[in-house]
Order: sequence, then structure tokens, then C-alpha cells
Amino acid sequence: MTLGVVETDTVIEALAGARERTLELVADLSDAEVEAVHSPLMSPLAWDLAHIAAYEDLWLAHRFAGRPLLREDLAAVYDAFETPRAARGDVELLDRPQAEAYLEEVRARTLEVVTERGSGDGTLFELVVRHEHQHRETMLQTIALAGLDAGPAWTPALAACDGTGLEPVDVPAGRCEIGAPDEGFAYDNERPRQILDLPAFRIGRTPVTNAAWQAWRGAAVDEPVDPDEPVVHVDWSQADAFARAHGARLPTEQEWEKAATAGLLDFVGEVWEWTASEFTGYPGFQAFPYREYSEVFFDRGYRVLRGASWATDRRVRSPHFRNWDLPQRRQIFAGLRLAWDA
Repeated sequence: MTLGVVETDTVIEALAGARERTLELVADLSDAEVEAVHSPLMSPLAWDLAHIAAYEDLWLAHRFAGRPLLREDLAAVYDAFETPRAARGDVELLDRPQAEAYLEEVRARTLEVVTERGSGDGTLFELVVRHEHQHRETMLQTIALAGLDAGPAWTPALAACDGTGLEPVDVPAGRCEIGAPDEGFAYDNERPRQILDLPAFRIGRTPVTNAAWQAWRGAAVDEPVDPDEPVVHVDWSQADAFARAHGARLPTEQEWEKAATAGLLDFVGEVWEWTASEFTGYPGFQAFPYREYSEVFFDRGYRVLRGASWATDRRVRSPHFRNWDLPQRRQIFAGLRLAWDA
């Protein structure tokens, strides 16, 4: 099915908006900063830029429109599985000008495709738009780890909570729907929607704040922080230990989603929130459009994070969205929210 003119224009605007934000992110950084390996956990920013281009070309020009890849010679280098993060500093990469030129050339092909073929049902185009938004958050993690200055527009601005994270709200027992509805865009791991009957529990009205965290740790951090802001850069083991020390636990992702969709959680979207749940597929899961998006991570020790962070684009935010990472990782903008048995 070909989208109408208005819908196609909307797709083009979404692609352009994502690209504008990506280029704004690196605009104030030097070529050396963009091209350097700042952490073994993260890619050089130039790799991310070229990967965004390669992903768009693969899905929109090649798989959607049937064109040859623009740069088949770069396919393996900018494939996240063929060239994992730890190896990206050891292979020859495009430099910053070359990566930005690659982005521009691929986008020109994408616009040709839209002109010639429309955008189908829009699913693959939405996938590409959201992929770029998500990679920009990953790039912000790199920038934070490296202590780079991308400008005031990219400085974290967390809201001050009117609590410490130790104040629970009651969630009654009962049935709830978990997962994305059938209509609209969703990632494969958000479906199929399931109906669950959860027992009553309590959950923190706000994320845990710096004040509560520092009181538990018994020491000040290296840099001054606002005591009322959510604590950030916490790994899962630390979050779990904090919860147990306060007679609490981390919520399951199903508990988190039930409370979120019932409107019981305040200050969602400031930091990602660790849950107790291991990342796996919902009953009846089907990979789409490719196994590597989520299925290859199932049942391998990854923990689910819910909500969003200050760096997450509004287009990606959803109470059904499932983020995941290894429990020892702290580079993500992650904090925690507590839960208690009723």
C-alpha cells in the first residue's frame, strides 16, 4: 500500500527531524572528539554516524526498494553484530567528514525511494527514524563518559522530585494488559499483548533521589548533585542492593507497566528505571523485522529497564517500551524505582 501525499510528507519530516537533531549533537565537537575511542564500552561517535547511514540504506533503499547497497564494502564494518563495540577502535573507519557525507548520500537515495515508491505502510520508515533517535541517546552516553561538551542543549536537565523515592503508592490486585496494542508501531519484543492477573503491590511514587542514595552510601559523590534529582548511572546490582537495604525490591516490568498505565508513577522519563525482570520474549513472540533486534538477547542475563531518560526522544517514549542492558553496566542514564509486596 502506498501512503497518501500527506502521510508521505509526514515520513519525510520525521526523517529530517531525526537527522537535524543528530547533526546538532556533534556540531560543537571537534573531528578528533568525534573520531576518538573514548571508552571500550562505547563506539567512536563517527562509527555511530556511519552506522545510522548504513542502517537506513539497508532497510529503505535495499530491503524496501530493492536497490543495491550504496556501500556494500562498508556493510560488515557498520553492522553492530559483525563489528562489536570492543572491535570498533581496531578497524579502519570513515572519518567524520566521510561519515557525514555517507549520511547525506544515503538520505538522497531514501528521498528518491519515497518519490518513486511512497513508503508502504510506513513501518520500515518508522523503524529507521526511531533507530536514529535511539542511537543519538547512545552517543550521548559516550559524550557523558568522555566528559565532552556538546553544548547547553545537550546538558542533562533532570526534574527535582517532590519525594525521595521511598514513598510508596498502592497498586490494587487485578487484571491488566501488558504490551503494545495491535494498532500503531511497536517493537517485536512489546508484542503480543497479554492479559495478566497481578497481586496487589506497592511501588515508589518517584524514582530514588540523590539524597536517598547518598544517605545509603554514606559518602558524598565526586561532583555536586542536586539532592532532589533522581540518582543516575546506577547499575542493576547497586539498584538491587539499595532496594534490599530498604526492605524493598525492584519492581517486575509487568508491575512497572501496570502502575505506569494506571497513572500512578510520577517523574517517569527522567532516568531509565531498572526492573527485576530478565529480558525475554512474551508468550507468542515473533521476531520482526529481524531476529537481531531483540531475540538474540533473550535469556542471556540482560535486565529490563522501563520508562525513558532525559536523553530519550519523545517519539521513542512509551509505557510499553522495553530497554535492556547487562546488570553491570552504568553508562546508561539509569536509576531505580522501588517496589514492595502489599
